[in-house]
Amino acid sequence: MRKKNPDISAASSANPYFTPQAIDFLRKLKRNNRREWFEARRDVYEGELKQPMLALVSRLMQGMTEYAPDHLRPPQKCLLRIYRDTRFSADKTPYKTQVAAWWTRNGLEKTSGSGYYLHLTATELIIAAGVYMPPKEQLFAIRQYLLEHHAEFRRLIESRKLRAKMTIHDAQALTRPPKGFCSEHPAIEWIKWRQWGVIATLPATEALKPKLPATVEEHFRLAAPLVDFLNEPLLHAAGKKKKPLFALY
Repeated sequence: MRKKNPDISAASSANPYFTPQAIDFLRKLKRNNRREWFEARRDVYEGELKQPMLALVSRLMQGMTEYAPDHLRPPQKCLLRIYRDTRFSADKTPYKTQVAAWWTRNGLEKTSGSGYYLHLTATELIIAAGVYMPPKEQLFAIRQYLLEHHAEFRRLIESRKLRAKMTIHDAQALTRPPKGFCSEHPAIEWIKWRQWGVIATLPATEALKPKLPATVEEHFRLAAPLVDFLNEPLLHAAGKKKKPLFALY
């Protein structure tokens, strides 16, 4: 019998899928992105969006014990805040117009690493996995890893089963090879990428179906080998940063 992870508990009594009222709320939030409007309808957000998302996250993590055990976290820690950080943005609207969740890899919480992502807007359901907007040291670690492991990366990123369901996320590729990397290397096109991941864009109506957990899990399972591959160099780099404490004698 599989041992239950203590972090996976019933996060909510809500169903792990959404209602038309959730879509309606997100549609109206886009037109009325103001604190007074949101606060007057906070109960709708809590009941129709936050609680179903927590229930969905909790349900998905039951399956993750098999294919992504290092990504298990309390559901509340996976749910992303709906509040926008407007400190350095010209756009001062206070709320995001999607409800989202992100499963980072344990041990890489501070820098995120390669993980699993899900969000719902009024028009689309996004299911994605990989490394997004990594910091400079992670960019370098993945590029170095691709020098020796490009054949495995090709097998993963070009998997027919994976690509039948997901496409390559915007790689934001450089126009030239990064400094220190040979332009003739067989992996140079992937080395020029600045983020590595896959994505599926589905109609928002898919989030209203009881089979939503199965739909998301199917995509996550297909992407799991790629997620694990991308985390290998990041975990190695993180380990090198941890220096042992030596006695002063």
